[in-house]
Amino acid sequence: MAKKQKHGFRLLATLIMGLGLWGSAQAGIFVYQLPDGSRIISDHRLKGSEYKLVRATDKVEGVGLLVASRTPEFFRSNPTSYDYLILRMAKEYGVDPALVKAVVHAESAFNPYATSHKGASGLMQLMPGTAEEYGVTDIYDPVQNIRAGVRYLRDLLSRYDDKHTLAVAAYNAGPEAVQRYRGIPPFSETQDYVKKVLRFKKLYTQVGWADGI
Repeated sequence: MAKKQKHGFRLLATLIMGLGLWGSAQAGIFVYQLPDGSRIISDHRLKGSEYKLVRATDKVEGVGLLVASRTPEFFRSNPTSYDYLILRMAKEYGVDPALVKAVVHAESAFNPYATSHKGASGLMQLMPGTAEEYGVTDIYDPVQNIRAGVRYLRDLLSRYDDKHTLAVAAYNAGPEAVQRYRGIPPFSETQDYVKKVLRFKKLYTQVGWADGI
Protein backbone atom coordinates (compact mmCIF):
# COMPACT_ATOMS: atom_id res chain seq x y z
CA MET A 1 0.00 0.00 0.00
CA ALA A 2 2.85 2.40 0.81
CA LYS A 3 4.28 2.04 -2.70
CA LYS A 4 0.86 2.76 -4.24
CA GLN A 5 0.44 5.83 -2.03
CA LYS A 6 3.85 7.18 -2.99
CA HIS A 7 3.15 6.55 -6.68
CA GLY A 8 -0.22 8.31 -6.45
CA PHE A 9 1.29 11.25 -4.59
CA ARG A 10 4.06 11.56 -7.19
CA LEU A 11 1.51 11.39 -10.02
CA LEU A 12 -0.59 14.15 -8.43
CA ALA A 13 2.46 16.33 -7.83
CA THR A 14 3.58 16.07 -11.45
CA LEU A 15 0.10 16.73 -12.77
CA ILE A 16 -0.31 19.83 -10.63
CA MET A 17 3.09 21.19 -11.64
CA GLY A 18 2.14 20.65 -15.27
CA LEU A 19 -1.19 22.39 -14.85
CA GLY A 20 0.43 25.25 -13.00
CA LEU A 21 2.12 26.32 -16.23
CA TRP A 22 -1.24 27.46 -17.60
CA GLY A 23 -1.85 30.07 -14.94
CA SER A 24 -3.78 30.27 -11.69
CA ALA A 25 -7.16 30.33 -13.45
CA GLN A 26 -6.71 26.71 -14.47
CA ALA A 27 -4.51 25.46 -11.68
CA GLY A 28 -5.91 23.01 -9.18
CA ILE A 29 -6.89 19.42 -8.67
CA PHE A 30 -10.33 17.94 -8.09
CA VAL A 31 -11.01 14.51 -6.63
CA TYR A 32 -14.48 13.04 -7.18
CA GLN A 33 -16.11 9.87 -5.92
CA LEU A 34 -18.45 7.87 -8.16
CA PRO A 35 -21.54 5.98 -6.96
CA ASP A 36 -19.60 2.68 -6.97
CA GLY A 37 -17.06 4.13 -4.53
CA SER A 38 -14.23 4.56 -7.04
CA ARG A 39 -12.51 7.91 -7.32
CA ILE A 40 -11.31 9.98 -10.25
CA ILE A 41 -8.93 12.91 -10.57
CA SER A 42 -9.69 15.87 -12.81
CA ASP A 43 -7.88 19.11 -13.59
CA HIS A 44 -11.22 20.97 -13.73
CA ARG A 45 -14.68 20.74 -12.23
CA LEU A 46 -17.00 18.02 -13.53
CA LYS A 47 -20.76 18.38 -13.87
CA GLY A 48 -23.29 15.71 -13.03
CA SER A 49 -25.03 14.29 -10.00
CA GLU A 50 -22.90 11.13 -10.18
CA TYR A 51 -19.77 13.12 -9.26
CA LYS A 52 -19.39 13.72 -5.53
CA LEU A 53 -16.63 16.23 -4.87
CA VAL A 54 -14.20 14.89 -2.29
CA ARG A 55 -11.51 17.55 -2.47
CA ALA A 56 -10.80 20.71 -4.47
CA THR A 57 -7.45 22.37 -3.85
CA ASP A 58 -4.41 24.01 -5.41
CA LYS A 59 -2.15 22.12 -3.01
CA VAL A 60 -0.98 18.55 -3.41
CA GLU A 61 -0.62 17.74 0.29
CA GLY A 62 -3.04 15.02 1.27
CA VAL A 63 -4.73 14.74 -2.10
CA GLY A 64 -2.62 11.83 -3.30
CA LEU A 65 -3.62 9.74 -0.31
CA LEU A 66 -7.29 10.19 -1.14
CA VAL A 67 -6.80 8.43 -4.46
CA ALA A 68 -3.71 6.29 -3.91
CA SER A 69 -5.41 4.49 -1.03
CA ARG A 70 -7.55 2.88 -3.73
CA THR A 71 -6.01 0.17 -5.89
CA PRO A 72 -4.92 1.35 -9.38
CA GLU A 73 -7.30 -1.16 -10.95
CA PHE A 74 -10.19 0.70 -9.29
CA PHE A 75 -9.07 4.06 -10.67
CA ARG A 76 -11.58 5.63 -13.06
CA SER A 77 -11.30 8.66 -15.29
CA ASN A 78 -13.92 10.82 -16.95
CA PRO A 79 -13.46 11.46 -20.72
CA THR A 80 -12.94 15.15 -19.95
CA SER A 81 -10.40 14.67 -17.16
CA TYR A 82 -7.34 15.40 -19.29
CA ASP A 83 -8.77 17.89 -21.78
CA TYR A 84 -6.53 20.77 -20.68
CA LEU A 85 -3.46 18.56 -20.73
CA ILE A 86 -4.30 17.12 -24.16
CA LEU A 87 -4.94 20.56 -25.63
CA ARG A 88 -1.75 22.01 -24.18
CA MET A 89 0.48 19.22 -25.50
CA ALA A 90 -1.26 19.19 -28.88
CA LYS A 91 -0.67 22.91 -29.31
CA GLU A 92 2.93 22.66 -28.11
CA TYR A 93 3.82 20.03 -30.71
CA GLY A 94 1.50 21.10 -33.52
CA VAL A 95 -0.84 18.10 -33.54
CA ASP A 96 -4.60 18.26 -34.02
CA PRO A 97 -6.02 18.04 -30.46
CA ALA A 98 -9.00 16.04 -31.73
CA LEU A 99 -6.57 13.42 -33.04
CA VAL A 100 -4.71 13.27 -29.73
CA LYS A 101 -7.92 12.85 -27.74
CA ALA A 102 -9.08 10.21 -30.21
CA VAL A 103 -5.88 8.22 -29.68
CA VAL A 104 -6.18 8.48 -25.89
CA HIS A 105 -9.81 7.36 -26.14
CA ALA A 106 -8.97 4.37 -28.35
CA GLU A 107 -5.86 3.38 -26.41
CA SER A 108 -6.86 3.62 -22.75
CA ALA A 109 -10.42 4.97 -22.49
CA PHE A 110 -8.85 7.71 -20.35
CA ASN A 111 -7.54 5.31 -17.69
CA PRO A 112 -3.97 6.39 -16.75
CA TYR A 113 -3.26 2.95 -15.26
CA ALA A 114 -4.28 0.99 -18.36
CA THR A 115 -1.78 -1.75 -19.24
CA SER A 116 -2.03 -4.09 -22.21
CA HIS A 117 -0.89 -7.70 -22.38
CA LYS A 118 1.86 -6.53 -24.75
CA GLY A 119 3.25 -4.14 -22.16
CA ALA A 120 1.87 -0.84 -23.47
CA SER A 121 0.96 1.41 -20.57
CA GLY A 122 -0.71 4.64 -19.55
CA LEU A 123 -3.13 7.00 -21.24
CA MET A 124 -1.52 6.75 -24.67
CA GLN A 125 -0.38 3.14 -24.19
CA LEU A 126 3.32 3.71 -24.67
CA MET A 127 5.57 0.71 -25.17
CA PRO A 128 8.58 0.70 -22.81
CA GLY A 129 11.00 1.36 -25.66
CA THR A 130 9.02 4.34 -26.93
CA ALA A 131 8.68 5.71 -23.41
CA GLU A 132 12.44 5.48 -22.88
CA GLU A 133 13.14 7.09 -26.27
CA TYR A 134 11.06 10.13 -25.33
CA GLY A 135 12.48 10.49 -21.83
CA VAL A 136 9.60 9.10 -19.79
CA THR A 137 10.58 8.16 -16.24
CA ASP A 138 7.08 7.29 -14.99
CA ILE A 139 4.94 5.76 -17.73
CA TYR A 140 1.75 6.12 -15.65
CA ASP A 141 2.27 9.84 -15.09
CA PRO A 142 -0.39 11.57 -17.27
CA VAL A 143 1.83 14.56 -18.05
CA GLN A 144 4.84 12.49 -19.14
CA ASN A 145 2.71 9.90 -20.93
CA ILE A 146 0.70 12.36 -23.00
CA ARG A 147 3.74 14.52 -23.76
CA ALA A 148 5.66 11.51 -25.09
CA GLY A 149 2.64 10.16 -26.96
CA VAL A 150 2.02 13.48 -28.68
CA ARG A 151 5.70 13.86 -29.58
CA TYR A 152 5.63 10.38 -31.07
CA LEU A 153 2.49 11.23 -33.05
CA ARG A 154 4.16 14.41 -34.29
CA ASP A 155 7.16 12.45 -35.50
CA LEU A 156 4.93 9.93 -37.26
CA LEU A 157 2.88 12.68 -38.91
CA SER A 158 6.07 14.33 -40.14
CA ARG A 159 7.30 10.99 -41.47
CA TYR A 160 4.08 10.41 -43.44
CA ASP A 161 3.48 13.98 -44.68
CA ASP A 162 0.66 14.56 -42.17
CA LYS A 163 -1.37 11.62 -43.47
CA HIS A 164 -3.39 10.69 -40.41
CA THR A 165 -4.26 7.18 -41.58
CA LEU A 166 -0.62 6.18 -41.93
CA ALA A 167 0.47 7.89 -38.72
CA VAL A 168 -2.29 6.20 -36.74
CA ALA A 169 -1.52 2.83 -38.35
CA ALA A 170 2.16 3.24 -37.41
CA TYR A 171 1.20 4.22 -33.86
CA ASN A 172 -0.53 0.86 -33.56
CA ALA A 173 1.57 -1.51 -35.64
CA GLY A 174 4.89 0.33 -35.80
CA PRO A 175 6.55 2.30 -38.63
CA GLU A 176 8.33 -0.81 -39.87
CA ALA A 177 5.02 -2.55 -40.63
CA VAL A 178 3.69 0.48 -42.49
CA GLN A 179 6.89 0.64 -44.52
CA ARG A 180 6.86 -3.08 -45.23
CA TYR A 181 3.30 -3.05 -46.55
CA ARG A 182 3.55 0.44 -48.06
CA GLY A 183 0.41 1.53 -46.29
CA ILE A 184 -1.93 0.32 -43.57
CA PRO A 185 -0.82 -3.23 -42.68
CA PRO A 186 -3.29 -6.04 -43.45
CA PHE A 187 -3.80 -6.74 -39.75
CA SER A 188 -7.43 -6.73 -38.61
CA GLU A 189 -6.40 -5.17 -35.29
CA THR A 190 -4.60 -2.28 -36.99
CA GLN A 191 -7.30 -1.72 -39.60
CA ASP A 192 -10.00 -1.66 -36.92
CA TYR A 193 -7.83 0.63 -34.79
CA VAL A 194 -7.38 3.16 -37.60
CA LYS A 195 -11.12 3.23 -38.25
CA LYS A 196 -11.85 3.66 -34.55
CA VAL A 197 -9.38 6.51 -34.05
CA LEU A 198 -10.53 8.37 -37.14
CA ARG A 199 -14.16 7.92 -36.07
CA PHE A 200 -13.37 9.37 -32.63
CA LYS A 201 -11.40 12.20 -34.24
CA LYS A 202 -14.34 13.09 -36.48
CA LEU A 203 -16.67 13.09 -33.48
CA TYR A 204 -14.43 15.31 -31.36
CA THR A 205 -13.93 17.67 -34.29
CA GLN A 206 -17.66 17.94 -34.90
CA VAL A 207 -18.57 18.65 -31.29
CA GLY A 208 -15.75 21.21 -31.00
CA TRP A 209 -14.75 19.86 -27.59
CA ALA A 210 -11.64 22.08 -27.39
CA ASP A 211 -13.42 25.34 -28.26
CA GLY A 212 -14.43 26.17 -24.72
CA ILE A 213 -11.16 25.25 -23.06
